[in-house]
Amino acid sequence: MLDLLDLQEVDTEIDHLLEQRQSLPELDRYKQAHGRVQELQSTADEQEAALAETESQIKKAEGELEIVEVKRATEERRMFAGGFSAKDLGNLELEVEMLGRQIGTTEDDILAALEVREGQESELTATKSELDAVQAEAGELEASIAEQWRVIDENVAAREARKSEITPLIDPELLELYEKLRPNKEGVAVGRLAGGVCGGCHLSLSSAEQVQVLAEDPPRCLHCRRILVPQ
Repeated sequence: MLDLLDLQEVDTEIDHLLEQRQSLPELDRYKQAHGRVQELQSTADEQEAALAETESQIKKAEGELEIVEVKRATEERRMFAGGFSAKDLGNLELEVEMLGRQIGTTEDDILAALEVREGQESELTATKSELDAVQAEAGELEASIAEQWRVIDENVAAREARKSEITPLIDPELLELYEKLRPNKEGVAVGRLAGGVCGGCHLSLSSAEQVQVLAEDPPRCLHCRRILVPQ
């Protein structure tokens, strides 16, 4: 029966260690950081795509501008060369003016796109800076969790080794009852009976109840039905 108490103590320690493993404060912080990394990465991808689209628009506009500028220069040379009738010259002048307005409009569009690009680059830089910081935090938390888990796992392994030493010392039927009770008793299947109090549920037993309990094999609390080890 004392070996059973030792087993209960070891199992309780293992349960506490496993609970500690799953409830490290760093776990929630890591999950939050990991989620934020995914959000920032998605934002950065969207910002990069938008920036690439703006770059494409600028290059396209610059290409169109170059074509129009060449065309206007060509028309201006023709106009200054002379040899046109008054009507044709007037039409040529209108063409040059139209091309000039088109150049002005395109230049304005390019300037506006350049401002948009500058804003997009600034936003992308800020996002990547925050992403780097959060990734670094997540990395530190992951390393801390891994180290704490390593220590906990070593402690669990040591107690599992101790458990393997105790288990053969316990009567198989008693061990079977113990294992059957543990899941339904919050992991505590056995307790001491000291001063008329059950060490499992901490309720008192009268003298008559104690006599009744001790007559059972194994003794079991009348209140919680845990196995009792008399002191």
